[in-house]
Amino acid sequence: MIDEKITVRATENDQTLEVLVYSKREDQIEVVVGAGAHSVKCQLLPTSNGMAYAGNVMGREIVYERSRQQVQADIDQAKPSTRRR
Repeated sequence: MIDEKITVRATENDQTLEVLVYSKREDQIEVVVGAGAHSVKCQLLPTSNGMAYAGNVMGREIVYERSRQQVQADIDQAKPSTRRR
């Protein structure tokens, strides 16, 4: 199995981080920030306009700048047998 990684942006200092995707659905993305004993799980939820996903990890906001439609297209492409009808 190949681990999926995505790039998120920390809004405080515009630093980009590569995080491991734990689970991915159109309404929520769970990611793991860090590695080993120092890793932290974080939920990214769609913003009110649906153009990005945002969450907090250790008091810092992180943003995944893809829309709900783009994320659903990614899911459909990765697993064609689970497409919505």
